[in-house]
Amino acid sequence: MPITILMPALSPTMTEGNLAKWHKKEGDKVKAGDLIAEIETDKAIMEVEAVDEGILGRILVPEKTENVKVNQPIALILEEGENADSLKDFEVVQKPQSKSANTADIVVLNQLTAQKVESLSSGKENRIFASPLAKRIASQKNIALDTIQGSGPHGRIIRQDVENYQPVQKAVGAIAEIIPHTLMRKTIAKRLVEAKSTIPHFYLTLDCDITDLVALRAQFNALKEDQKISINDFLIRASALALQKVPGVNASWSEEGIIRHPTSDVSVAVSVPNGLITPIIFNAHDRNVSDISVQMKDYVARAKLSKLKPEEYQGGTFSLSNLGMFGIKDFAAIINPPQSAILAVGAGIEMPVVKNGAIVIRSMMSCTLSVDHRVIDGSMGAQFLSVFENLVENPLSLLS
Repeated sequence: MPITILMPALSPTMTEGNLAKWHKKEGDKVKAGDLIAEIETDKAIMEVEAVDEGILGRILVPEKTENVKVNQPIALILEEGENADSLKDFEVVQKPQSKSANTADIVVLNQLTAQKVESLSSGKENRIFASPLAKRIASQKNIALDTIQGSGPHGRIIRQDVENYQPVQKAVGAIAEIIPHTLMRKTIAKRLVEAKSTIPHFYLTLDCDITDLVALRAQFNALKEDQKISINDFLIRASALALQKVPGVNASWSEEGIIRHPTSDVSVAVSVPNGLITPIIFNAHDRNVSDISVQMKDYVARAKLSKLKPEEYQGGTFSLSNLGMFGIKDFAAIINPPQSAILAVGAGIEMPVVKNGAIVIRSMMSCTLSVDHRVIDGSMGAQFLSVFENLVENPLSLLS
């Protein structure tokens, strides 16, 4: 009996993904461990390896197919002694999954109809499945099939879909473009709405004098031309040390109680083409600035290629978001659950300040801490910012 390959769950929260690419074609031999496909999740493109041996007999889901549900059959492998003829009388059907089920129940039925053979067996990209009657009606009405959402089996366009089709009406003179949501954008939207709706945010802001930090960074980079350290690398270290000194901020809310984390695992917001991702500097309090810098450069490079592993961006106990490089003076960020705080950092701006009774020009950086009031009260948040400010304004402490 053919072996069914299912859409894998590549992270604990994954419910669907895009089948980006097949590395094998129908008729190819497959061995355990062979790379067979690439799956695009909400955060990265993951490689899928075969766990069985045989011949790739049928591709059920063509590459570049979006929103493929976890545990949906995507291909069939022929075992030893089987050939393509053995697929003619079989159909793969996915039963509805119960709440307690971890994998789909797969059954094989006889007598596959001609219509479903066409729907399941095609491996061509971007093929539009429609019944002959639907195609004829669409041709008569001059309707492009790729503008119709099919309601038949496996998304097949049927007569009713064509007859009920209503073209999108645009206002006269208006020019609009609908950009389909990526999985990443859908996930970002869902998580931000959830965070803003369920977490009682409040905000604390202070300005840090980073004049000495900027000077120290310049001296450091002058000595190590092959390894340039950013201001953000220092801020990651400062955040991590402040979390160790004010452990109440390094915590998460749960219905059973407040969870305090022993290590400072700092999630750092990184902009990528389709949205935002937050790779984590684990144990940042025990890592020097140079080590943090090397790690962040690697994260950023791989994030832009969607090559981060789930364990590199899932988790974290605190977040840092820096928009200073874009000239943003200050902003308030949304908390990244289940964390309880995120620090939003703006640009260092030279301005006149009073220091020791005299007006001097200093580089000032605005920092806003977004706080989950269920876990952190105002005094504790203020204490954290005070410790963070002291570390930043005495930057030699960040090199120890």
